[in-house]
Amino acid sequence: MNKFILATSAFVLMTGAALASSADGVVAKINSDVRVITLENGQSYTIPRDVALPAIQVGEKISIQLNDEGDRVQSVLR
Repeated sequence: MNKFILATSAFVLMTGAALASSADGVVAKINSDVRVITLENGQSYTIPRDVALPAIQVGEKISIQLNDEGDRVQSVLR
């Protein structure tokens, strides 16, 4: 029984991690006033006010972590 619970718990954890998404890339433009980051691939992301916006520069490689639905930024990592 314990092995079954352990296996089920591991599966649930791995499935949850697979749902979260991220966008990695190099910063092409950043507008701190409106909190929009545009990557070199053309994708733009609006950073919500409740998410910390690190001091990043154009040309810097970053990772943008999104929620499970992929429609809201949860963090910006350098």
